[in-house]
Amino acid sequence: SSQDYDKEGHAPPRPGVYLHSPPGTHMRQLLITAAEMISRSDFTAASRMLTLLSASSSPYGDSTERLVHQFTKALTLRLAGPGFFRVPTSVNPTAARDLQSSYLALNQVTPFIRFSQLTANQAILETIEGQHAIHIVDFDIMHGVQWPPLMQALAEKFPPPSLRITGTGSDLDILRRTGDRLAKFAHSLGLRFQFNPLIIRDDEQNPQIIFSSPAIILSPEETLAVNFNHYLHRHLRDRDALRLFLRRIKSLGPAIISLAEREANHNHPIFHHRFVEALNHYGVVFDSLEATLPPNSHDRYAVEQIWFGKEIADIVAAEGEVRRERHERFRSWDLMMRSCGFNNVALSPFAVSQAKLLLRLHYPSEGYQLHVFNDSLFLGWQNQPLFSVSSW
Repeated sequence: SSQDYDKEGHAPPRPGVYLHSPPGTHMRQLLITAAEMISRSDFTAASRMLTLLSASSSPYGDSTERLVHQFTKALTLRLAGPGFFRVPTSVNPTAARDLQSSYLALNQVTPFIRFSQLTANQAILETIEGQHAIHIVDFDIMHGVQWPPLMQALAEKFPPPSLRITGTGSDLDILRRTGDRLAKFAHSLGLRFQFNPLIIRDDEQNPQIIFSSPAIILSPEETLAVNFNHYLHRHLRDRDALRLFLRRIKSLGPAIISLAEREANHNHPIFHHRFVEALNHYGVVFDSLEATLPPNSHDRYAVEQIWFGKEIADIVAAEGEVRRERHERFRSWDLMMRSCGFNNVALSPFAVSQAKLLLRLHYPSEGYQLHVFNDSLFLGWQNQPLFSVSSW
C-alpha cells in the first residue's frame, strides 16, 4: 500500500541484516528444505528455518528476496495449521478494494492478462464474423476489462450486431457495476447491448444450477462464445464434475470457446512437488517484474504482495476443499477438452501478430517471448512458458 513508501516514493529501509544475506539460490534451497521439514512434521526445525528466512527476505528487496518473503509467509501459514488458512466467507471491503487495485495494476504493468484477453477477443471476432446477434458467456468476468476493445470492433461493423454478455461471479454488486459500465460504453458506441449477471459461488460444483438460469439460455438467432479466462483450474478438485460441466457447455453449441490458463502444475497431490513447481513458476514471474519495472514501483508491490501473494498462500498453505489455485499445464487441458468432445482450433496468423505487437508496443523487453505450439499461443519469460491461450 502507499503508506509503505515515503513522499518521494522510496521504499523504507529493509529490516534485518542484509550484508550477510544468503545468495539467491541458497535462499531458495533453504525454502525447499523448510518445506521438506514441514512435510515430515519436523515443525521445530522448520520454524527456526522460517525465522532465518524471514529475517533474510523482504517485500522491497531484489526479486529473490521478494520471492522468498512471499513463500516464507505461505509456509508460516501452513505451519500454523489448516485453521489459519481460510477462504473468507464474507468479503472485507478494504481487502476487496486492495485486490481490485492489484488486479488493475497486474493488467497495467504486465502483459499476462492483456495477452490472454486480446488473443481471446481476436479469436472470438474471427469466429463470429457475419453474425447478427452475439452472446458471450464470460466465466468470472470480474471488472469486464476484456470487453470494451471487442465492443469497439463490433461497433465498426455495418450493420453492427447486437451483443449480449452473461457475466458470472460470486458478488452481485460487482457484477451489476460491471454491467452498468459496459452498458454505458455500449450506449456511447451505439451498440445494442444487454448484460446478464449470473451468480456462481466460489465453491459451486453443481453445473445443473448454472444451466437452469435464464441468463444462459440462447435465443435461436444468437451465436454463442464462451470465455474461460484463468477460471477452469479452480474446478480441478473434482474432475468428474468439471467434465460434466464442460459437456453441458458443449451441448449449448458454442461457436467458440476461449481458454486461458497458467503453464504450471500447482495441482500435484504431493505437497513437496507442488511447492517446488510453484517456487520455479513464481520465481520466473518475479524475475520478469524485476526486469521490467523500477525498483520502487507501487504497482509491482501491489501485484506481488496482494495478487500473487494470495495465489502463493493458496497453493502452499491450503489443502483439500479450500485449495483453489490448481493450475495445470496445457497438456492436461488439451486432454480434458478432447475428452469432452472439443477440438483445438488454430489461432490465426493475425491473432499471433497482434499479440507480438502488444508486447512490442507496451512491454518492450527482450525477455518476453511468444511461441505457437499445438495450435495454441504461449507467453513466456526467458524461454520459460508462463501462460497459454487456446481456442476450441
